[in-house]
Amino acid sequence: MPVQQILDLDSIDRTQVAVDRATLDEYLAQRGTFAVLDHLAYVDMEAGILVGVKTIRSEDWWAEDHIPGRPMFPGALMIETAAQIASFDFSKHRVDEDEDRFVGFGGVDDCRFRGVVEPPCTMYLSVKLQRAGSRMFKYSAEGYIERDGVLQPKRVFEANVIGVLL
Repeated sequence: MPVQQILDLDSIDRTQVAVDRATLDEYLAQRGTFAVLDHLAYVDMEAGILVGVKTIRSEDWWAEDHIPGRPMFPGALMIETAAQIASFDFSKHRVDEDEDRFVGFGGVDDCRFRGVVEPPCTMYLSVKLQRAGSRMFKYSAEGYIERDGVLQPKRVFEANVIGVLL
């Protein structure tokens, strides 16, 4: 796992919409409740670094049941959100445009949850390309939260996500 931040989030304009939801939908197959990523705030294709944004709300579909009385954004959805960012980058920038295949989840390594993500807040998930082949990829990922306009310094999530071109 990375010891240093993938990207200093204070060095970018986190309010920017670099890639909107409609563009994400062109490359990602997830829809409805599983279209968990709101948008991308930052894309550096050459460095293989992207920053995704997920608004965490108390009225989100998972909040009533995970955990009743104290909703916590599920770790599995943190992994899914990071995987969707990585899948977008791989599909858009790393696969031949003629390819019309689905990018599937291949696995997760070195996953840690280091803080509780409770609504309301905004979660920023940074991913960095580690390896990309013709059919598989691996990205490191990490998440931070912003509450009341203040970015919290503690990393709440980290993992390596693996995808497979099917």
